[in-house]
Amino acid sequence: MTRGHLLLGVVVLLGACAKRGIPPRQAAVSDSADQVMGGMETIITDKDVRVLELHADTARVYQNRQIADLEHVTVTFYDKGGQVTSTVTSRRGSYAIRDKSLDLRDSVVATTPSGKVLRTEHLVYDRIANQVRSDVPFTFTGPDGNGAGASFESDPDFRNVITLRPTGRQKGKGFLLPGQEKSPAPASPRKSGAPK
Repeated sequence: MTRGHLLLGVVVLLGACAKRGIPPRQAAVSDSADQVMGGMETIITDKDVRVLELHADTARVYQNRQIADLEHVTVTFYDKGGQVTSTVTSRRGSYAIRDKSLDLRDSVVATTPSGKVLRTEHLVYDRIANQVRSDVPFTFTGPDGNGAGASFESDPDFRNVITLRPTGRQKGKGFLLPGQEKSPAPASPRKSGAPK
């Protein structure tokens, strides 16, 4: 094959491509969300008292299911006096519009004003029970110690925590387990014949 034939073949091939063109990529299936919001903000109250504030960079709302899928989520919990008790962030999550519960996933980090930090990959907030829980392993750090566990349940303040298979290290004087508290000295038994 001569150089001229090769050059002619390339030109014919390019010409054929120019006539047909490059087929366009198939368009992505349109999102089935009823509404897509940027910068979603919601305040949840109980008897006119703010319980939490929910912020998400993006929310896809599905009216039939009463669910909003969220991206880059921040949830701030408040006590009855209006003080922040904890802040939780995650990359993704969902918000159940009807019962106002949250299911947060992917790099979930909960912090308290006292310096406690909890990290997990899944955290659920149940508004009716006023409880947060995780069914996957977690770690925590704080001024009084650090540790980990297989799962946990807690109030949104992270004051009353119940955990499965806990491990950790306590700083300072430590703490007492139930039954280890000092009990008052038992009364000495009376001797027979002693005055009553």
